[in-house]
Amino acid sequence: MKITGYKTYVVPPRWLFLKIETDEGISGWGEPVVEGKAHTVETAVEEMMDGLVGKNPLNIEDHWQVMYRGGFYRGGPILMSAIAGIDQALWDIKGKYHQAPVHQLLGGACRESMRVYSWIGGDRPVDVGLAALEKKNAGFTAVKMNATEELQFIDSYGKIDQVLERVSAIREAAGPDFGIGVDFHGRVHKPMAKVLAKELEPYNLMFIEEPVLPENNEALRDIAMHSSTPIATGERMFSRWDFKTLLSQGYVDIIQPDLSHAGGITECKKIFAMAEAYDVAVAPHCPLGPIALAACLQVDAGAYNAFIQEQSLGIHYNQGNDLLDYLRDPAVFHYLDGYVAIPQGPGLGIEISEEFVEEMAQTGHRWRNPIWRHKDGSVAEW
Repeated sequence: MKITGYKTYVVPPRWLFLKIETDEGISGWGEPVVEGKAHTVETAVEEMMDGLVGKNPLNIEDHWQVMYRGGFYRGGPILMSAIAGIDQALWDIKGKYHQAPVHQLLGGACRESMRVYSWIGGDRPVDVGLAALEKKNAGFTAVKMNATEELQFIDSYGKIDQVLERVSAIREAAGPDFGIGVDFHGRVHKPMAKVLAKELEPYNLMFIEEPVLPENNEALRDIAMHSSTPIATGERMFSRWDFKTLLSQGYVDIIQPDLSHAGGITECKKIFAMAEAYDVAVAPHCPLGPIALAACLQVDAGAYNAFIQEQSLGIHYNQGNDLLDYLRDPAVFHYLDGYVAIPQGPGLGIEISEEFVEEMAQTGHRWRNPIWRHKDGSVAEW
């Protein structure tokens, strides 16, 4: 079997899909994208596919190593996201070729379903108590929200109080056993992150996420000293080499690699295993589309330390199109009692509606994340 060609589709709300075709009529789908840089990643995919057309798609490990090591410059969000989407599509082909879900080819499943959480509150979180109750009534057992708006290095304690009020509203509305993740989103610098982490501790959070930017991961030591709340990070880390130092330092409790950013199924399977050796849990990042979620679930299925999965149904970014719109059978992601069954179909376990993809690709998108500024005019972390 040989790869004969490929197509990329920039589709709303902010995604990039990839279809790889073979001479045996088997095709595979991937989702290589950096939010806000879809066209940049699309170009990287095109450059990498130059070396794959005519090759056997089943030799995934070799293709991954060539895509990564064959370039003198490597790593980072653009190149690793391009590799990720290609890798997903190759695994989709391999699964369809063997008529088995990807997780069976990775050693089989250790679970039948995966716990999922839902987003609430938006970029500037509001009405989170009511939103959490709505999600609980819809069957979810956990939610995540952004902690705060922009924060200066040293900022008002009134903003800290606002965060506490929102988390308190969720806890009161949803009850003591409801999972709450609070995403600092890299908006909080070390001085205020220590304060916020300490003040949030009485609310028994599921985790605090990205309390500082990954380039400041050394600050996790100080934050961990101020709180016993589990610390999660990793959505902006792109390879096992990025995670190596983080894991060896011992201050993270949950890693969150993104299967559309961190080298795809091949790389994330290895990252998950590295984390298990350090007794660290995994909660993959995935505020993206259905292909990315399917890839996550295939790796989650066989990862003992995977404990919850992000998914984007109803997320505030999904304007116009949502998670299920591109699937022929949306029931594959049927959430029940806060869990979703591991897809059992061949490959990634989903069937993409190619006609709808082609239709929406005519619309496309040029999604960009907002640019925030502080009152003094300086740019703020979003």
